[in-house]
Amino acid sequence: MGVLTAIAKHLDAIVGPGVMLLYPLYASVRAIESPSMVDDQQWLTYWIIYSFITLFELSFWKVLAWLPFWPYMKLVFCMWLVLPIFNGAAYIYEMYIRKYIKLGGFGGSNYTEDQKKILQMISLDARKHVAEYVEKHGWPAFERIIKVAEREAKKP
Repeated sequence: MGVLTAIAKHLDAIVGPGVMLLYPLYASVRAIESPSMVDDQQWLTYWIIYSFITLFELSFWKVLAWLPFWPYMKLVFCMWLVLPIFNGAAYIYEMYIRKYIKLGGFGGSNYTEDQKKILQMISLDARKHVAEYVEKHGWPAFERIIKVAEREAKKP
């Protein structure tokens, strides 16, 4: 029982580095090498959130020292962020962060609210190309492309 008790008491120190650092490091390298932007978003968001957690811990270490369950809460939260079945970091990005930041200048006054909604619905990579096209040819040219695509999609 002594060994199991010791493992249970120090589970965060045993499992934590693997869950919070090693696996995210490995997955981040794989994301860099993959052509998809989705996994890049997951892992960039994870590292941003993990950095905030670390800053929080460094700032409030005196308070956290009095909370014996803090390391386990952090471990469970980081597992939720990291594990592919949950993709918690991507969820946080989509549900909270993306709503409140200006990406690629789309928060500017050059776009109407409807135009901003359209730009928010497409992927980050496509957004960049759309922004370049709109800047070069104007919004009406892009709207014509959308209408042609809608007509093509309706054809049997």
